[in-house]
Amino acid sequence: MLFPKQLFRLAGMEAPNYPEFIQCLGMIVGVYGIAYAIAATNPIRHWAIVLTGLAGKILGPIGFLNAASRGRLPWHLGWTILTNDVIWWIPFTVMLAGAYRAYVCRQRALSPEVVRFALRTRTSHGNTLDRMSRQGPVLLVFLRHLGCTFCREALDDLARQKRAIEQTGTSIVLVHMAEEQIGAKCLSEFGLCGLAHISDPAQQLYRGFGLKRGTLSQLFGPRVVLRGLGLLPKYGVGRTLGDKFQMPGVFLLCHGEVVRSYRHKSVADRPAYFNFATGQDPLELGMQA
Repeated sequence: MLFPKQLFRLAGMEAPNYPEFIQCLGMIVGVYGIAYAIAATNPIRHWAIVLTGLAGKILGPIGFLNAASRGRLPWHLGWTILTNDVIWWIPFTVMLAGAYRAYVCRQRALSPEVVRFALRTRTSHGNTLDRMSRQGPVLLVFLRHLGCTFCREALDDLARQKRAIEQTGTSIVLVHMAEEQIGAKCLSEFGLCGLAHISDPAQQLYRGFGLKRGTLSQLFGPRVVLRGLGLLPKYGVGRTLGDKFQMPGVFLLCHGEVVRSYRHKSVADRPAYFNFATGQDPLELGMQA
């Protein structure tokens, strides 16, 4: 702002006849600095400023490349692009990703009021979860999309443990994101024909019970990949029927309340459903065989 012609002299370019334009540009950058200082106090809350800044940091280099390729600007002036724009792409992107995760967490927050509303959901048998839980314990199992290898393994585990779970007086209800008829057909393929289930393609029930979308490590971490490859020969992979980023979970309902909960740390987790229903460690796999 104080020396509007200096940059042009350093770049070996002819100074503009109207330096006021450059001073105006400097004023805009200075105002951005004030906005960034405010955003720095809480980048998650002030994500809109960060997003606006990132847009400028991307569009600026595009404009420079266009001008330089046409000979309007010298290429060596591009060093200012590296320090003024490019180095900010990663930190700004990280901040925006954090803001998105915070937003998702707020949307999927578990609260007693939300749970009570969610328990009004009716199963394929016509009963609400609340009513079923007052007649006896309910093992509520949230599945990933039905084409998932780990989801198929979960259905197989439930089919083998179903009788033992029901002998304890516990009912099983499955929640999936496919259409009801498609979900029923998939369940019947694993010997779970007639089992109560809930179709939740909008994932409202998932949100009601605080189940989030997975991170990259939860979905594609080394353990997930290695275990998934080991399961492929037995369970294969089907068509994606739902949000492939949705995390699963297991809840035990009784008298209209959630008395136990297990949210998967990764999609490769394999809960022991019988153990969970009977109050034991859900990761002890003694009932799986």
